[in-house]
Amino acid sequence: MTQPLKALALVCSLKPSPVPSSSALIAQQLLDELAGHGATGELVRVVDHDVKPGVEGDMGDGDAWPGIRRKIAAADILLLSTPTWVGHMSSVAQRVLERLDAELSETDDEGRPAMFGKVGVTAVVGNEDGAHKITADLFQALNDVGFTVPAQGGTYWNGEAMKGGDYNDLDETPEAVASTNATLARNAVHLANLLREKQYPAA
Repeated sequence: MTQPLKALALVCSLKPSPVPSSSALIAQQLLDELAGHGATGELVRVVDHDVKPGVEGDMGDGDAWPGIRRKIAAADILLLSTPTWVGHMSSVAQRVLERLDAELSETDDEGRPAMFGKVGVTAVVGNEDGAHKITADLFQALNDVGFTVPAQGGTYWNGEAMKGGDYNDLDETPEAVASTNATLARNAVHLANLLREKQYPAA
């Protein structure tokens, strides 16, 4: 019997649990959408863990990244969810990308980088511009490491310019965001199933 797909959401909010987080909210919405297509999901708020700076798989005593890395290795779909700060992804998201860089030196039994065959998707929220640029940066980094990005594999919400307010303050999810979330989940599961059936060529 084929095991269900696994999805892992790494929430890169600057807010530790249990503080409400827009990045966590949209990540959970996406996990719910993925579950509707048969993918089981887990959410990890990265700032709750002591992820050391660096570009190695394990930065030594107390580093929480190896445990998170094992969850990534077990997942078929990785979601990176980040807020927008001064027009950029959060520092937590940047650290996650830096730590993922170590995967370039990890290979499977046939010489493929360890992240080949995994799907990468993104979510960006904020009350300022920057979502398109952040999405592009995330896509490039995920692809460099070996993840495959599906069609319309990024979702985002930007608040009205020059006004306050957060995604988790909304009374309901805007239709455009809900529709994009649904498309992202549908395409991510489709791609993950294809890659599970037919992995990339060996090195």
